[in-house]
Amino acid sequence: MSLLDVQHVKKIYQSRFKAGQVEALKDIHFSVEKGEYVAIMGESGSGKSTLLNILAMLDKPTQGKVMLNGLDMQSIKNKEASAFRREKLGFVFQDFNLLDTLTVKDNVLLPLVLSRVAVKEMDKRVLDVLNQLEIATLRDKMPYEISGGQQQRVAVARAIITNPEILLADEPTGSLDSKSSATLLDVFDHINETGQTILMVTHSTAAASRAKRVLFIKDGILYNQIYRGDKSSQEMYQQISDTLTLMANRGE
Repeated sequence: MSLLDVQHVKKIYQSRFKAGQVEALKDIHFSVEKGEYVAIMGESGSGKSTLLNILAMLDKPTQGKVMLNGLDMQSIKNKEASAFRREKLGFVFQDFNLLDTLTVKDNVLLPLVLSRVAVKEMDKRVLDVLNQLEIATLRDKMPYEISGGQQQRVAVARAIITNPEILLADEPTGSLDSKSSATLLDVFDHINETGQTILMVTHSTAAASRAKRVLFIKDGILYNQIYRGDKSSQEMYQQISDTLTLMANRGE
């Protein structure tokens, strides 16, 4: 059984700007296996952000199902949804979303505090994850005292401290320079090697070329996908670039 199974998902919105409806997702169907590292790409308006919101339980599909470990995520009641997201899903956002009033350590601990994990267990987990992401020396600093790349590593630490089923990343390198982006992608490679499943939405060909599989969404449907296999990151980069060019040309 797949870890994540997206079954013929459709999403229709009522347009705020004109009469009628907008079909953001027409028929999205794919699965993600445990331990995979998958990137999703597509032009603005292709539906990838809508899809991520549905996977994150921030929106619901008009039709279709999203199954996580065999559980229909739509069946989770609203009062239980926050705890489910916190414990089963990890989130990394483009703009870090750290709390400026909390130290690095307390930002990372926040999901465990909300889940009322025992203090002894929290202390062990936070030490492990700070060391894993090489930010233990920053533990007592405030977010505004560290660089953007370091802030994003703190955000990753906060996302994985609950040992989530899947890590969802929304343009995680979008606010970083090239050096910080490469460092963050090295972190993603490392945590994926430890068994963490990752699903990343990105505009960055460099970021997507690190993934083991890339899904391309165009006009609300799955247009194509590329498997890494034995390809190098450079070969993966070129194939992604070629696919994006083909997609753009077919849209003219």
